[in-house]
Amino acid sequence: MAGKFEVHEDGEQSYKFRLMDGDGNVVAVSPRFRTVSGVLAGINAMRENAATGLVVDLRKPQPQR
Repeated sequence: MAGKFEVHEDGEQSYKFRLMDGDGNVVAVSPRFRTVSGVLAGINAMRENAATGLVVDLRKPQPQR
């Protein structure tokens, strides 16, 4: 099953979205948006950037054995 974006009200006059995987686990939670159009723009930005985003490994290098 594919993942999905869920839009939720977050207090008065603000909204957030959650990205859920196919098993119903939360993968990401957005910051607050003041409008529904803002939250939808945030979802579209996440879709676009996730498809082209680089993976950056920031872990400390492991010593060679």
